Amino acid sequence: MFTGIVEEIGEIVEVQQRPEAARLTVRGQVVTSDARHGDSIAVSGVCLTVVDVVDAQFTVDVVHETLLRSSLAKAQAGDRVNLERAAAVGQRLGGHIVQGHVDGTGVLRSRAADGLTRFSVPPTLARYLVDKGSVAVDGVSLTVVEPTQDEFSVALIPTTLADTTLGQRDPGDVVNLEVDVLSKYLERLANPALRAYAEQSGDNGARNEETR
Repeated sequence: MFTGIVEEIGEIVEVQQRPEAARLTVRGQVVTSDARHGDSIAVSGVCLTVVDVVDAQFTVDVVHETLLRSSLAKAQAGDRVNLERAAAVGQRLGGHIVQGHVDGTGVLRSRAADGLTRFSVPPTLARYLVDKGSVAVDGVSLTVVEPTQDEFSVALIPTTLADTTLGQRDPGDVVNLEVDVLSKYLERLANPALRAYAEQSGDNGARNEETR
């Protein structure tokens, strides 16, 4: 579990392609200070398990499913990435609940001088974005300003631009998206009741037509 408050900008130093997977070596001075084998570190919003730690570098394996859903499929040595260690019990939750389970990718469409930035969003994820709701972009906890059917905007303050890779992104760049997990749970829980209501309304409508 993460908070979406990036601890440092790291760098991918090596990418080893493997059958249906990849192994990344990432440099990060802060996140490796207490990292051990088996720990979780979010790499640009993707929760990955530490395989090994040597000096200020750690290695992680990225499985096929993660490569399909995230921008790590195109990761190259030299890429800058946002890094965050798993949240510790008792610490302040400065962002929002972030699982590090990327739901899909979007594309940076535009950035205004005042920091208002627009990203595209797949239709399957757009329904989870609401005005003033939360979204994680490349692992950064952000507040949605205005959602539409195919994009959303966020206001990036100077601190976020300076302390994360979002300040280095250009229009056309692909970013990882994770919507608020609470919205997905609510949808799953509400669906049976909504379906039952729809079926009941349909039956009542049919009966009303028969009695006319």
